[in-house]
Amino acid sequence: MAVLSEEQSMLRDAAKSWTQEKSPVTAFRRMRDSGVDIGYDANAWNEMAEMGWAGVIIPEEYGGSDFGYLSMGLILEELGRTLTASPLLASGLGAASALVLGGTDAQKSEWLPKIADGSAVGALAIDEGAHHNPEQTALDARKFTAGYSLSGKKVFVPEGMAADVFVVAARVAGQPGETRGVELFLVPADTKGLVRQRLHLADSRGAANISFNGVVVGDEARLVGGYDLLEKTLDRVRAGVCAEMLGAAVQAFETTLDYLKVRVQFGQVIGSFQALQHRAAKMFTDLELARSAVEAALQAIDAGSPDVPELVSLAKAKMGDTFHLVSNEMVQMHGGIGMTDAHDAGFYLKRARACEAAFGSQSFHRDRYARIQGY
Repeated sequence: MAVLSEEQSMLRDAAKSWTQEKSPVTAFRRMRDSGVDIGYDANAWNEMAEMGWAGVIIPEEYGGSDFGYLSMGLILEELGRTLTASPLLASGLGAASALVLGGTDAQKSEWLPKIADGSAVGALAIDEGAHHNPEQTALDARKFTAGYSLSGKKVFVPEGMAADVFVVAARVAGQPGETRGVELFLVPADTKGLVRQRLHLADSRGAANISFNGVVVGDEARLVGGYDLLEKTLDRVRAGVCAEMLGAAVQAFETTLDYLKVRVQFGQVIGSFQALQHRAAKMFTDLELARSAVEAALQAIDAGSPDVPELVSLAKAKMGDTFHLVSNEMVQMHGGIGMTDAHDAGFYLKRARACEAAFGSQSFHRDRYARIQGY
């Protein structure tokens, strides 16, 4: 486990206290049952923003605290434990990272203070197909005298219904499959020609498909950095997803372990069965390894280390496998009740599957890690 500063320890403890008191899994269940379009509780999000969580990676000059990515990861881990739905990952980490890394002074001044105080929600519009593959970006950004005209589609955009501004990956040159010619643009959600369609996902989170029908933006909408900026932004979001997955997987394991200690079968507590002990030990060791990988990735981002891409892909692949295993075992070891909607096990399993696919599956990141290593 990473050695935390006093400020980080306080931040983690505050997040733990708030999620357990104000946002337990029962709150997620209520949100799901309400059918709210945006996929999260707006009042809960306002409280999170008031606590400064949306500005954790944003520089102080733009209203943030600049506590870094490990600090953001600590918050996301606690949110993951209780499956708290919020735009923190998409907005406070994803969109904010793109702006911090590649925004112009004007772009930062306009959007970062709003993202930091929660008054605006940002979202990344990257994927165009069923599988994450940013190199295949095809959305056309056609240059004209005063700016660009964007045409194409983005799918499975996290927080797509709630977003006030989108960070859109588009192609100004080259062909799908090439990194050359991919740029990022800031597109306000109310821009003419932008149409969003709400999606109903298995994990009940907010998402949308976005159509760009000749959406016109000025030259000032373009961020600086091209495909390199996209990759850096994605790696930060991937590390954030890993932190949330870690929290959810740890909670799923602890809930299952508690059940093994009280469920009686054949006159014995089932935790006394050696086969189940072995399975629990496997989950514990995998979680410890996954935590090391996730925290190493977050610390590398904070340190500006050159090996961020490989550490992030290592973390995403390991965390995906681990959360998959633990969520499966949670259902299996709870038996019949674990198969019902009355129990929380299904929520963790569905969230695991969604997170595994988000910003690159295990196979995507194993392949990426191998390519970086020269295999």
